[in-house]
Amino acid sequence: MPRINAEVFFTPSQVDELLLRDKNVIVIDVLRSSTTIAAALNNGAREIIPVPSIESAVKVSGSLFGEVTLRGGERHGKMIEGFNLGNSPAEYTEDIVKGKSIIYCTTNGSLAITKGRHAKNLIVGSFANITKVVEFLIQLSEDFCILCAGQLNNFCVEDSVCAGMILYKIQQQLKSNLLLDDSGSASIALYKGYSKSILKMIQQSTHGKYLGDLGFSDDLKICSGVDTIPVIPILSGNLITLRKEGEKLDNQNVKSKNNKSTSKK
Repeated sequence: MPRINAEVFFTPSQVDELLLRDKNVIVIDVLRSSTTIAAALNNGAREIIPVPSIESAVKVSGSLFGEVTLRGGERHGKMIEGFNLGNSPAEYTEDIVKGKSIIYCTTNGSLAITKGRHAKNLIVGSFANITKVVEFLIQLSEDFCILCAGQLNNFCVEDSVCAGMILYKIQQQLKSNLLLDDSGSASIALYKGYSKSILKMIQQSTHGKYLGDLGFSDDLKICSGVDTIPVIPILSGNLITLRKEGEKLDNQNVKSKNNKSTSKK
């Protein structure tokens, strides 16, 4: 087993697109984009189209068929005016999203994902799919980095604890073959400190308290659930879809750019 280097970035401000180019990237936004994306795809959404801004969402939606396209997302926790859905994973039920393309714009999560659009492989991670993420990375057996979405480019404890849980689980299997940077080691230490009560940690986090005040306390429970949505959302070109079991690991983006175009859907 070759040695694998793992890096953790606590906020998107630490990286740019060039740094992430051709790397294996895991984007984490526990509250709530990562969980919502997994829920939407697991409930039958055809694809998620992450965009960095409301303006981009409007532009993309103009080139797609309205009856099979939804706009979902939030600004500062609240649903964007004119959108079909907010950013609560509970909203993305099968009867609403099955077979639909979802243009997705959030304050932190979609921004972090689009920053990594030139990655070799980019997957979306959360507590809800953590074992699947670990299995993916062990199967990949290559260097990788974890990008925490944070909150307005500030450190978020829930994203970092999730990163630490991923690294701890990999470390348990690979032992000394996993090489961590200081941020990775700190993430594991945070995870060990909070591992006995993920929900309490989320409820006491700055963003968790904010969402609770907005009336999204139930979302905190959903987002703290471990392995409740065992899927791998993977970015292919500019689309997030479900990774199929046994799918070959390679540069997903190069393949997709040759044969996919959202404007033709």
